[in-house]
Amino acid sequence: MTYGPMRHASALYQQNSVAGGVESADPHQLVGMLLDGAMDRIAQARGHVLHGNVAAKGTCISKAVAIVGELRGSLDHKVEPALSQRLESLYEYIIRRLLFAQLHDDVGALDEASRLLAPVREGWQGIRGTYLAQAEAQKA
Repeated sequence: MTYGPMRHASALYQQNSVAGGVESADPHQLVGMLLDGAMDRIAQARGHVLHGNVAAKGTCISKAVAIVGELRGSLDHKVEPALSQRLESLYEYIIRRLLFAQLHDDVGALDEASRLLAPVREGWQGIRGTYLAQAEAQKA
């Protein structure tokens, strides 16, 4: 029995679901999707380190690094410069920890990256109502 076609169908569904979500997402949701994606890739990389799957670990960590790099690049230093500078430093540190984890198969570094990113993600989710209220006020 083979699961190849089903796995392919599942991957296509997931890809289309994400693409559809990105197309209809507002800027706040897009950043949330990036944070979720980084956390997911870090968790997947952790599993691959534990199971000795070097190629998959490398792929997941590379994707996590790219996502965190996108988050860093999306910072607007004109709005809340002190906060954006702290976030930039945090993202740079997370990237360094991810690269360390890649080189040394270090689950602790992956866990640290995840622990550091989690409050940013939670905070971002927590300000959704404020974002929507401001967006609505700008329309009026």
